[in-house]
Amino acid sequence: MSILNLREIKKAAVYVTPNFSSLTTKRYKVSLLRLFAYLVVYSLLVMFIFFMILFLTPLKNTLYMFDSSQLKTEKARIEELEKQITFLTRQLESMASENQKLKYAIMLGKADTLDSTSAIYDSLRSYHNQKLKIGGNLYEAFITLMNKIFHSTNLDSQEVFLNPATGIIIQYFDPDKGHFGIDYGLKIGTPIYASIGGLIIFADYLTTDGYVIMIQHKNGYITIYKHCSLLLKRTREFVNQGELIALSGNSGSNTTGPHLHFEIWKDGKPIDPLSVITK
Repeated sequence: MSILNLREIKKAAVYVTPNFSSLTTKRYKVSLLRLFAYLVVYSLLVMFIFFMILFLTPLKNTLYMFDSSQLKTEKARIEELEKQITFLTRQLESMASENQKLKYAIMLGKADTLDSTSAIYDSLRSYHNQKLKIGGNLYEAFITLMNKIFHSTNLDSQEVFLNPATGIIIQYFDPDKGHFGIDYGLKIGTPIYASIGGLIIFADYLTTDGYVIMIQHKNGYITIYKHCSLLLKRTREFVNQGELIALSGNSGSNTTGPHLHFEIWKDGKPIDPLSVITK
């Protein structure tokens, strides 16, 4: 029965009689299959023209106006996510670069470990002293006098640390809260001096701590000076106690105001600077 119906459909035709104002009227016969093919081709052509107009003209803004607010919200959210991804990528790249710098500083510190009997230490100190000119400032003269006094009282086996800057301590050593040093409240540009003589193993900029100087000393000590505005010394330079090494500042993201963050490490562990600084 279905086969007969299919044959009848194939033979079926549509008669079209135009309503022209003429004396003779013609009738046009169109089979259903041909009419269906015409409709398909016409539909595809209309869809093609529609999509071309949609993508090549500003009409798409008009067509999507009914939910433009939602689209704008989604677009803004996507742009914000892209900004966050870009920011995190840069932060990761910066952290990786800083980790490489710190690894190099630690490696340098281990490779250049000096003690009081080291010939390298004595040669560096003698070479640096030869470069010093006659004169100097009153602070350096005072430091030299203090060293002679301490040495004359048989204190050569102990390390004598001095305050790296003149200022009020605004935050003390608190390792439980992640604060491994003390903070001096200083104006930007205040001189910062080496608390004790040694070899600079790191002098560069870090994202969180700004301009930083790390100095290695005898007997496993390392001093760290953070958030400087300007570094006056370079890596692998030897400095004397009381020598000007930097100017205070407010550099780095981990700071809330101008100050100097000062740390002292002993054998890889932070210690309270006030416990060893000479008053």
